Amino acid sequence: MNHSVPGINLQFLLGVVFIFLLAAYIIAVIITNQRYKKWPVYRTIYWTIGMLIALAAVVGPLANSAHSNFTAHMVSHLLLSMVAPIFMAVTKPMTLLLRTANTTFARKLTSILKSRLLKFVSHPITAAVLNVGGLWLLYTTDFFVLMHESAFFALFVHLHFFIAGYIFTISIIYFDPVYHQYSYRFRAAVLIIAIAGHDILSKYMYANPPAGVSQQEAETGSMVMYYAGDWIEVALIIIFCWQWYKSANPRKNVAFEFNREEQVAVNGK
Repeated sequence: MNHSVPGINLQFLLGVVFIFLLAAYIIAVIITNQRYKKWPVYRTIYWTIGMLIALAAVVGPLANSAHSNFTAHMVSHLLLSMVAPIFMAVTKPMTLLLRTANTTFARKLTSILKSRLLKFVSHPITAAVLNVGGLWLLYTTDFFVLMHESAFFALFVHLHFFIAGYIFTISIIYFDPVYHQYSYRFRAAVLIIAIAGHDILSKYMYANPPAGVSQQEAETGSMVMYYAGDWIEVALIIIFCWQWYKSANPRKNVAFEFNREEQVAVNGK
């Protein structure tokens, strides 16, 4: 496959994004620790791990290989759109932002989170379509070739991988405040369909390689997508079932709402 993506520039841009997110989270933790009780250290650790995983997917040897090796590309996809978002979701980044922001900004942010647009984007079905549907569109059309010919489109695809993967993850498992909640049964149904769509795509690519990918590369990459993807999905299912189990016990129910400190941050009282 002929690749003309100026990889070093693309890697630099994507690397800056994730380094900024890592630094922003750590700074927010420092600020919020001066106002409220200490932010759990494990969340900062998980966020750091998530950012390092995302960086490994877009910067360095794996990213270089991904331009010419479909298996490496698939590993990068799994890390960027499936593994990193899980580590990020459990760290409650939105809760941290609300605690860190002043009351005025926190109220504006809360209004945005309650908006119809966010309700639509964060709906489990919308998130699943953006996530899995985007993969189908990329690998079954000439978009995959375009990604290797246009640095701008490659940047868009990588950001889409990451953002769509994160939105889908937080539409299924709730750690941050959720203003548009959906039942566990409904989310379970969406999750099952999304997993099926992901697995079916991997089997389709096994028999029908994406444009510009050899049969051998497609078979190896598809198996990575299928088997490694399954293990990541199992992790997501375990977290989801744990939350479902906790919610079924009212006395030990973990309410995924603001605690007192977040209420103070948003309402100022």
